[in-house]
Amino acid sequence: MSQNKSFIYVVTLVATLGGLLFGYDTAVISGAEKSIQAFLIDSQGLSSFLHGITVSSALIGCIIGGIFSGFVSSKFGRKNALIIAGVLFLLSALGSGNPEFLFFEKGVPSMGLIWMFNFYRIIGGIGVGLASAVCPMYIGEIAPADIRGKLVSLNQFAIIFGMLVVYFVNWGISEGQTIEWINEIGWRRMFLSEAIPASIFTILMFFMPETPRYLALQQKDEKALSILSRINGLERGKEILSEIKSTVESTSKAKLYSYGKVVIIVGILLSVFQQFVGINVALYYAPRIFESMGAAKDASMLQTIIMGLVNVVFTVVAILTVDRWGRKPLLITGSIGMAIGMIAISILAFQNIIGISTLVFIIIYTASFMMSWGPICWVLISEIFPNKIRSQAIAIAVAAQWAANFFISSTYPPMMEFSSGGTYLFYGVMSVLSALFVWKMVPETKGKTLEEMENIWKK
Repeated sequence: MSQNKSFIYVVTLVATLGGLLFGYDTAVISGAEKSIQAFLIDSQGLSSFLHGITVSSALIGCIIGGIFSGFVSSKFGRKNALIIAGVLFLLSALGSGNPEFLFFEKGVPSMGLIWMFNFYRIIGGIGVGLASAVCPMYIGEIAPADIRGKLVSLNQFAIIFGMLVVYFVNWGISEGQTIEWINEIGWRRMFLSEAIPASIFTILMFFMPETPRYLALQQKDEKALSILSRINGLERGKEILSEIKSTVESTSKAKLYSYGKVVIIVGILLSVFQQFVGINVALYYAPRIFESMGAAKDASMLQTIIMGLVNVVFTVVAILTVDRWGRKPLLITGSIGMAIGMIAISILAFQNIIGISTLVFIIIYTASFMMSWGPICWVLISEIFPNKIRSQAIAIAVAAQWAANFFISSTYPPMMEFSSGGTYLFYGVMSVLSALFVWKMVPETKGKTLEEMENIWKK
């Protein structure tokens, strides 16, 4: 019997709803940010510092969720970890849209209400941190080796698609409405809208299987074989189970550094470089970047949508090529493209040249990222770690990624005040260093089973 592709794709698509919610939750604040400022901050005469904390509080939850993802996915299983993430997304959506629930008077801003709103946003962030670690792990542990790269890359597509969906949802809610209505009701509906995909994801995950690798780690061999047989056929399923069992037994007392420190360092550096090349600056601050280049407000939003479409198209390029070309060639090609884009933008900024050429290089930069580091970093994080340490090691890598994200996003405004050309040059240099890192330290994992990863690090 050959692979049961329909079953594999159904399981993957349900799991990638977690990725979609990751994108949705991180981007929903973009449409509501000014209303939050008007309702909670300006109405009480509070500082822009508190506004910044309120807008980015979900990132604190992301770091917490990333740190604890290893414990949760090891203790409760990959499937249940995703169900927990779904419940957190749902609670965050309902609470962020109605932070007064039970304790406060509706529509009356107060300091307590700000902290309540941030509490609900942090809960959503914990869901994002969990989903960002466990979705690629879940898909990676279920997917056959020859299509694993493509299937894990679908999760990145879902993240980008989730961001695109919420931009249109926010636009649809605010279209034709007065500023007063948006500041009073519209922003609430933006947050509440996330409850729909969160409910669908949570319910569907109850019907999905646990991963065979996790079941084997729990000595539930019959259940593991049943799922492996359904995916690969009985004979191939038995072969894979015996490979899994050999790695589980040989590493039954495995500690985090059982395979040396290099594998953990590679995982952390993959995460850190994915952020230090500056992509989230391009995504979070896109309208402001375009406005600083002289675009009118309406034009800057249009250019942001163009970038969103570029992101989707080039993520598809990665999905179609990752299992054919391999991980390393795509990452190195992407790093070179990003370096060209960012260094060119830096040169233009030093010379105070703003125009269509800058937009072209930003598109070259983001397209290069989306066909390489965007999806492929997650693919590698889901597959490079040996079975026994995977959940712990992924947790460390993902926590490092969210911490790096927070650092890069928060240092961007002061760096730009100091030197815009120097800021973009920094991201360009990081792109060059990321290529050297991949060339020297990252192993090629194309077509290898998760069990074969162990041999790479044993060497």
